[in-house]
This record gives sequence, structure tokens and C-alpha cells, in this order.
Amino acid sequence: MIKVDTADNDAVAVALAEAEVAILKGDLDARFLSAPYLRWIHCDHAGLTKSATPEVFEKGLTVTGSAGRSGPALAEHAMMFALLLCSGYRDFYEAQKRHEWRRVPEMANLRALSGRTMGIIGMGHTGKALAVRAKAFNMNVLGYRRRDEEAPEGVDRMYCSDRGEGIDEILEQADIVALVINLSDATHHMIGAKQLAKMKKSAVLINLSRGPVVDQAALIDALENGGIAGAGLDVTTPEPLPEGHKLWDMPNVLITPHFTASLPDRSERSLKMILDNLQRYRAGESMLNQISQEDLWSKS
Repeated sequence: MIKVDTADNDAVAVALAEAEVAILKGDLDARFLSAPYLRWIHCDHAGLTKSATPEVFEKGLTVTGSAGRSGPALAEHAMMFALLLCSGYRDFYEAQKRHEWRRVPEMANLRALSGRTMGIIGMGHTGKALAVRAKAFNMNVLGYRRRDEEAPEGVDRMYCSDRGEGIDEILEQADIVALVINLSDATHHMIGAKQLAKMKKSAVLINLSRGPVVDQAALIDALENGGIAGAGLDVTTPEPLPEGHKLWDMPNVLITPHFTASLPDRSERSLKMILDNLQRYRAGESMLNQISQEDLWSKS
């Protein structure tokens, strides 16, 4: 085993001259595409969009990631946005800072999460964890994914692209739409003006995916003109969001800087995935969290 700092180009070149497997903290880059013996690369994070390039598939590299290691924490992050946005907490907090004990605007229209509908776009590790948590709040849960498989725990109705189904019905029914789907050519601007127009005016959009999954200009227009009630954004376009960007000061938007609290066993979860995939690699079996042509990202 050779351990090198990926910032040290000379050391990386020496290692890649003989390496068959590489385990990276971040995404792969051009240096790894030219390695003569490299067959499998593991990127120790969840979103592998930057590694799902045409060149990677042309070379036939096996690329895996650590999706799922933070699934429960990401699901909690989505629920945090849902609770804060649907409770009108921002107004309450502003009143608290002014030391005012009073009813805030729109207070009579606030509704609990119980009995409302959560639409989850993406049923990977985070989507499944979010469904369980939404159901614990007595919500009606709608889910969307590619594969036509049995609905996961907590999902009342599953929509699948393999069955020719889209997300329109979810957008029309959901009070909260949570995006936890991978960014790819297929999901770029998945939520645009047409999709936002299908949502309830009282609905909120939560994006824990990647910024370009949403047409941000269309989202701002919908937020400004009452098309939807609010948004919780952990990701934006670009990142970091520029200081003077309009989203910062919108009263119906909550922003976090592409950050989710860590789980106490996150490192152990990553190691377990790597060791499991190592056994699969040696046995010639299918790998966990492996990117495929469906994940292609050619817009970099």
C-alpha cells in the first residue's frame, strides 16, 4: 500500500505508475485517467458527479463512492428545513431578538407536519432515511426513483421512471418537495419553471442534492411571485453563493453552506463500505455505490 498526499503531483505520479486501486478523499482528476494499471477508484464522499465524466466511462474505470455514510444526518437536515419553514420560525426568531412576545404574521395559517405530504425525489440512502423520519411525523410520503422496486419503509406511493412515471403527480400533491437525487445530465434542471408551476403555492422546496438540479433563476422567480411558499437550500449555483446574491435576503429562504452535521460513526461507515467493496472487487462481484452511464455528467 502506498500513501501519498494528492497535492504532491510527483508522489501521485510514482504511485499511479503501479497502482491497481486508488482510494481518494475527493474526486478523481486527469492524473488518474492516464494511470496504466488503475482499475478501481473509490472516492470517499457521496456525490460523484465530478467523477462521472465521459472520459471515466471511456477508460472503463470502476468508480465507487461512500453514499449512505451520512444518510441519517442528511435526512435530519431535510426535516430541520421542513420544520423551520412550515412553522414560520424565522418570524418567531426575529420577534425573539426584539424581545417581543406576540403573534407573528400569518400565524393563523401555520400547519403542523402531521397529516401533510412529503414528496421525496431520489430514493437512495438519504431518501430512504428521510421517508422513515417523515412517516414518524405522521406524514403521507411519496417517493420517486429510477428503479421499479418495492417501496421502501415509510413510503406510501412510489413513482419510478422505469415504469414511465415522472414527478408531476408528486409536485402537485406534496406540501414539501425534498430533492435528494444525484446530479447528472438527466437530472440537470430537473426542477424548472414548468415543475415549480405544478407545485402548490403553499408548498416548500428543499434541495440537499446539488445546485444545478434546480433552475435557480426559475426558483427565485417562483419565490418572489408567490409560486411557492419557501425554500430550504443546502446547495446553490454557484457555491459559495456570492455575497450580494438575491437569495441571501429573501424572507422565505433558509440557506446552509453545503454542510451537514457528522454522525459519530461516519468514518466506520466509510471503512465498512471500502472493505466490503474490496472483497467484491477481488471476487469479481458487483460493487456498492458504483457509478454507471446513468450518472454521466458531461456539463463540467
